[in-house]
Amino acid sequence: EVLRPALHKYQLELIGGVVFQPFHDPAKAKIVMGQARRTAEALVEHGAQQMVLIDSISEVRAPFAGRPGQAKKMDQNTWQNFVQGIRDVAVMGSEEFGLTVSIHSHAGGFMDFHEELLGLLGTIHEKYLKICVDTGHQTYAGFDPIPFIDEYFDRVSYVHCKDINPVIKAAVIENQTGFYDACGQGIFCNLGKGEVDFNALQELLIRRGYNGWLTVEQDCDPTLDVSPLKDAAANRDFLASVGF
Repeated sequence: EVLRPALHKYQLELIGGVVFQPFHDPAKAKIVMGQARRTAEALVEHGAQQMVLIDSISEVRAPFAGRPGQAKKMDQNTWQNFVQGIRDVAVMGSEEFGLTVSIHSHAGGFMDFHEELLGLLGTIHEKYLKICVDTGHQTYAGFDPIPFIDEYFDRVSYVHCKDINPVIKAAVIENQTGFYDACGQGIFCNLGKGEVDFNALQELLIRRGYNGWLTVEQDCDPTLDVSPLKDAAANRDFLASVGF
């Protein structure tokens, strides 16, 4: 009742939504599934197609963002529960609601680094779980999103465009700065001001025939002196300049 007239008023279309929940906590499995189902119902009601799954920030993992060799890993039992939780939500979203469900690796959660992402993708069938590539988070985690997209292109259903300041990234990794504090220090900058190669991304997506959505994301601390509108305009202008 609230969202539909707001979308109409601003001539907007809902394309997707995120289930940002503690998949790593087996005690919250029922809560996570409830939130995921509510999200799926809302997405279908408004004609959206993409449902993105993200393991939420963990206090245990947040200080080790960007440090794959030092971050605490799940034990085997916890990992199996984690995979089952992701699988249950992915099957629900795809089978019951007809949504495209994808996993989004995210700094500060338990689905962050390259080996973790590959481990999950190798365990859940691709007909249920696709990939939402976030260029900033993958770069933060220490692997290049461009060759990753190329290698797993047939499973990539959605792309989040985010850039990352390499100087701030190096500092927060060295200082074991938590994810939200890193955002407060401006780790995610305007597109084209960081280390992600968007020219290469554009060339790759055109060459491979990608016809899905790109969503620009720039995580920032709202208490800082920032202008989301100016950032959005600058990011759109940059993307146009490289051919998007």
